[in-house]
Amino acid sequence: MTTAIDLDSALDERCAAVLSVLPPDLMDLSDIPAARARLEGLLAMMPAPPLPEDVEVTEAFAPSLDGGPDVRLKVYTPAELESGAAAILWIHGGGMVLLNADSDDFLCATRASAHRCVVVSVDYRLAPETPAPGLVDDCFAGLTWMAGNADELGISPDRIMIGGASAGGGLAAGTALRARDEGGPALVGQLLVFPMLDHRNETASSHAIQDLRVWNRSANLAAWTAYLGGAEPTVYSSPAIADDLAGLPPAHINVGTYDMFHDEDVAYATALNRAGVACELHVYPGAFHASNGFLPDHPTSVRWVADENSFIARCLSGEA
Repeated sequence: MTTAIDLDSALDERCAAVLSVLPPDLMDLSDIPAARARLEGLLAMMPAPPLPEDVEVTEAFAPSLDGGPDVRLKVYTPAELESGAAAILWIHGGGMVLLNADSDDFLCATRASAHRCVVVSVDYRLAPETPAPGLVDDCFAGLTWMAGNADELGISPDRIMIGGASAGGGLAAGTALRARDEGGPALVGQLLVFPMLDHRNETASSHAIQDLRVWNRSANLAAWTAYLGGAEPTVYSSPAIADDLAGLPPAHINVGTYDMFHDEDVAYATALNRAGVACELHVYPGAFHASNGFLPDHPTSVRWVADENSFIARCLSGEA
């Protein structure tokens, strides 16, 4: 039996200090509506950083793939965009049950400005109201919409990469698999940030993180139950069970040592490389789930962002 990690003693002083001020039940998903309200309340108290002035933020809607409502998309376009620019499809986190595309406004706008590319963020439906495969349907709808509206967006359909964090990382991996299996759109890279990949929850790290202030084992079990809705998982909903990863775009996976997704992320990176897919893996010592967002000026977080930006630049320039 894996022993639970005591994060208060395991983390460095700065990380432990941040953790100490978080609500003790922040990531208790025994009541998903209550968890949503708790997280939204916390985020509302945090000052929102100003978005880059050279980025226009608009909304668009992609036709649903399953007869549901059109999929809301947020589009971040830098000024003076070069014709045939590169683009990123971004998928927000939240365990398949929390948050929305608005929560990543600063991240998406900053990347659009820094990389002179268009970023499209998918406001996919959430579980349990919409179980699998609805979430991946929405993400794939966003991707196909991007490629189909490339001229209007000012982008090249051959220069699109995909990315996401946590649940968004798992959805990005599933969407990349679906794009491969259904003939495109072709992707130039996949950025999988501490991705949620495996419904089985059998790894040592999935047992080790039980602290309700961060994404933890009980939350993950509840989220997967809500997401799968009693259905059998597919490779698109739980990419870790895929036995054929050949032909996927180059990948970058990152995760902290104190993240419950550590083991499944390392395993997926290994499987990608063994399948002939170039996958760069970064494991950041001492980092917990989303600590790069809680502590953006921590030396580890600074390296983290630089590593991600380097991969994005290589993908968008065709050098990945």
